[in-house]
Amino acid sequence: MRLQDNIITEWAPQGSSVLELGCGNGDLLLKLVTEKKARAQGIEIDAQALRECVAKGLNVFQEDIDGGLAVFPDGAFDLVIMNECLQQVKKPDFVLKEALRVGRKAIVAFPNFAYYKVRFQVLFGKVPVTPSLPYQWYETPNLHFLSNSDFKGYCRKRGFKIERSAFTSAGRTVRFLPNLVSQLGIYEISV
Repeated sequence: MRLQDNIITEWAPQGSSVLELGCGNGDLLLKLVTEKKARAQGIEIDAQALRECVAKGLNVFQEDIDGGLAVFPDGAFDLVIMNECLQQVKKPDFVLKEALRVGRKAIVAFPNFAYYKVRFQVLFGKVPVTPSLPYQWYETPNLHFLSNSDFKGYCRKRGFKIERSAFTSAGRTVRFLPNLVSQLGIYEISV
């Protein structure tokens, strides 16, 4: 299990209703169902990942979250999770607003593009490849490159409250200079 999955599970309220956007193979959803007794639902665009979710007995349907979450009423979920998919959507501002419309809170985790190893690779003229950004430039699903500082500024601009945050690197939590030394930022936000 990835460290961010453990952090997200710890933050999720017991018995809560959860929607995970871009849920991948469903490992986090399954963890939330088994450990937190969450009433969980997922959205995934990749057909193979969707089949893996269904094989695990998860309630997941195939949809492109860039199209919005119109099938869900306001406040339908206690929590909406975006675990390493924010940087891959075409309309992150729209998707985040939709997440906070259908959920009372959202947990967002994303690779920190200001991580020092990424900075060095860019400084030396290379597109970064790191454990949290494992793709070559020609095969990356990442469309938006943001840092922890960028996300905090975005939340201030939109009036979103950051309830709590955590930062990870190499399987450990980071407390010192997270915009420089963390590979991943994890935020719980609300309106």
